[in-house]
Amino acid sequence: MVCGGFACSKNALCALNVVYMLVGLLLIGVAAWAKGLGLVSSIHIIGGVIAVGVFLLLIAVAGLYMIILGLVFLFQFGISCSCLAINLSKQTDVINASWWVMSNNTRDELERSFDCCGLFNLTTLDQQDYAFCTAVCKSRSPTCQMCGEKFLKHSDEALKILGGVGLFFSFTEILGVWLAMRFRNQKDPRANPSAFL
Repeated sequence: MVCGGFACSKNALCALNVVYMLVGLLLIGVAAWAKGLGLVSSIHIIGGVIAVGVFLLLIAVAGLYMIILGLVFLFQFGISCSCLAINLSKQTDVINASWWVMSNNTRDELERSFDCCGLFNLTTLDQQDYAFCTAVCKSRSPTCQMCGEKFLKHSDEALKILGGVGLFFSFTEILGVWLAMRFRNQKDPRANPSAFL
């Protein structure tokens, strides 16, 4: 058996399918675990991650590689590069904009979960929010760490991890497209050569 032949392409494609089934199940499992953990109940991204996991699982089960995986590569590559390229000032802007759009209950949940008060203490709204904070740190000491600092630390780590993992798997998707095209264009050596294909 020659590596690079029909059997090798078929086995590599099957192995890649199994990997993407596992990645889909992993995405679904981690997102469901995070949702069940219940740190913040109003995050809709968890539903999106579950949907991506189900979509990837269906692609792997159905074996619809070439077109769909090519499109997934484009989206995943773009999003991964965006995650890696966003700097701290842009993250600060996003966190600041998101903080004031969310409900008071969600802000209170975040302050209690992360044990912090207020956002960045830049405006009078931050100071009012800090005054009504119910986090445990406020009862222990007169000053608490600002939530914005903790969010920036977590978001920077999460964006780097997500961007790196997404970039790695986006290149394996190109490998999947190449293997599917190669396998599609190869003849099975066990087939009758005079049969109409």
